[in-house]
Amino acid sequence: MQVSESDLKEFILDSGLVPRKDVDAADDEAKRRKQSIGDILIGTGALSTDSLRRIKAYVLGIPFVNLKDRKIDLNVLSLIPEPIARTHSIVAFRKEGDNLEVAMLDTEDLAAIDSVRKKTGLKIQARLTDEESLKHVLLQYQKSLKEEFGDLITTEAGRINLIKDGPTGDDVTGDDLKKMAEDLPIVRIVDTLLRHAILQKASDIHIEPMEQEVLVRYRIDGVLHDAMTLPRTAAAGITARIKVLSNLKLDEKRLPQDGRFKMETEADKVSFRVSLLPTYYGEKVVMRLLRETGEGFTLDVLGFHGSSLERIHHSMKQTTGILLISGPTGSGKTTTLYTILDILNTPDVNISTVEDPIEYQMKRVNQTQVNPAIGFTFANGLRALLRQDPNIIMVGEIRDAETASLAINAALTGHLVLSTIHTNSAAGAIPRLIDMGVEPFLLVSTLRMVLGQRLVRRLCDGKEEYALDQVERDKIASKDKFEMALAALTEEKLVKEGTKIDAIPFYKPKPSSECADGYSGRIGIHEILTVSPAIRDLILHNGTPDAIEEQARKEGMLTMLEDGIYKSSRGITSLEETLRAVSE
Repeated sequence: MQVSESDLKEFILDSGLVPRKDVDAADDEAKRRKQSIGDILIGTGALSTDSLRRIKAYVLGIPFVNLKDRKIDLNVLSLIPEPIARTHSIVAFRKEGDNLEVAMLDTEDLAAIDSVRKKTGLKIQARLTDEESLKHVLLQYQKSLKEEFGDLITTEAGRINLIKDGPTGDDVTGDDLKKMAEDLPIVRIVDTLLRHAILQKASDIHIEPMEQEVLVRYRIDGVLHDAMTLPRTAAAGITARIKVLSNLKLDEKRLPQDGRFKMETEADKVSFRVSLLPTYYGEKVVMRLLRETGEGFTLDVLGFHGSSLERIHHSMKQTTGILLISGPTGSGKTTTLYTILDILNTPDVNISTVEDPIEYQMKRVNQTQVNPAIGFTFANGLRALLRQDPNIIMVGEIRDAETASLAINAALTGHLVLSTIHTNSAAGAIPRLIDMGVEPFLLVSTLRMVLGQRLVRRLCDGKEEYALDQVERDKIASKDKFEMALAALTEEKLVKEGTKIDAIPFYKPKPSSECADGYSGRIGIHEILTVSPAIRDLILHNGTPDAIEEQARKEGMLTMLEDGIYKSSRGITSLEETLRAVSE
């Protein structure tokens, strides 16, 4: 059932949420554009999406439910699986007899209602809710699943203690290990550990054998957290199970091994990169989680903004040259690289990559995995790519003189080359390349941009605002660095012209039941150095990284610290988190 434009206008006026003159102006604009008056008011910021939903629900006589402070019974909540709830913005919150009440953002989504009706076999009664309520209920899925996983781990670990009877330590043969790997409690524990890590949005799983127990830790948002401890007797079976999944040698315990396997859940397809290392108490296992469904990032979602975003887009318009991304391991270089590739991936160009490993699979991109064991290195792969008629080449990493030289030659012969390099700053990439043997005159001819980055944790919604005085600011950074961040805020019209530093608020994490340490998710802080004539001159005269960075700042570059201060003042992250990331 649709709400007529005239009725909608009258009820918006009756609500008193928007002044009459704004409603009349929006009505004229809606008629001119042939759009809904509601959409126009949302676009101008005069009306929120949730307010418009409530008005429409009132007109249509649909009840509105607030679920922000409500705990849903797990049996009712699980009637709609989380992937369906998240995709269609529909959750079950009450069941009485054959009737199931569901809360939705769009009660006109008849396909979602019909899908739930067929799945549950119940009569569906649709109710309207707001985004905050929906977000609160979706968090309850995770809490319920965590409790479920915890109980399962405890139960299965207890079974291992009961059935454990046989050879241990060095007496364990390959056949014994194979039986352990197929043992039902071990299979369930490993499967649960992997699913729990996916649910927690972990980037790595560490399984560490100790003297009396096995410690399992997850790296979430860049920080390691203890997830659970398991009995020592489970160590050999868990390691064997992971070896079987990764197609590794079961009876090899003295040498490191590397492998990989894939796993699919209802919501994710995840590739696990496995590394085993012999330690004093057994083999330590580390698994890196690579989400293959993690496409669709945009540069602004990754944290680029203002002049930094313009610099990247300008560099991406080049048809030849080198674009470099620098930073330590785990700083999000690959994600940024793939996002740029995704933007450049148009039907009129041929893109080829040589990677170690292939972390994300992209359509219409020819991706090659290096294999040093058989002599197929980055350098050999890059040589082969040049014979494949590419327009754009992506080299996973420049780590030696040969790869650097080939990348320079590829850029000189009419290709756009994208790659990463391990340095602490954007300016530091230039002397690093010269140390590898690249001639400065070749570097100034080919290098277009160096992007330095780190990842910082995002503050949750319940953050705490506070004011920073002059003494505290001086401890964090020099006055000019705060002024650069303020200039960026002013340029992007986020603060008024003439605003003083003292008037800018900053934010601290505030732990809550939904947000354990006050942070959730991560975003990048960046510095983008474009190679201008002045910087070319510094490179040719062996300028230091500090001199190059200072010149780039004069030309408008925000450093990572300044970008972190900018994001801290916007409440995206905290100053403490920025300093932690930049000092690493």
